[in-house]
Amino acid sequence: MVDAPASRIPVRNPLPQPMGAAASDTIAAKRKAVAKDFETVFLGQMVDQMMKTVKLGPMDGGHAQEMWRSFLSRAIAEQISRTDSTGIARSVEHMLQAYGTKGTRT
Repeated sequence: MVDAPASRIPVRNPLPQPMGAAASDTIAAKRKAVAKDFETVFLGQMVDQMMKTVKLGPMDGGHAQEMWRSFLSRAIAEQISRTDSTGIARSVEHMLQAYGTKGTRT
């Protein structure tokens, strides 16, 4: 094992560095987009599970119907997500913000 002088060992600073307003706005926009995407995926899964319990009668079943239901579930989830009525995206965004600023408070 080779001993390297301490001055040559790269050390990553674990504390976040201060950033400008533009960088902060970009991070906030990305955080909001990620939270909204999470909400849409979550709602899509929820709607898909709900739709599986609905029987359409004699025409029920088949691969095409499963494909159609997944597209319909996604479309319904996107519409619900656009209304900002569930609060899921807001909660996720707040948690991401808290996680990102952890350790920077004095």
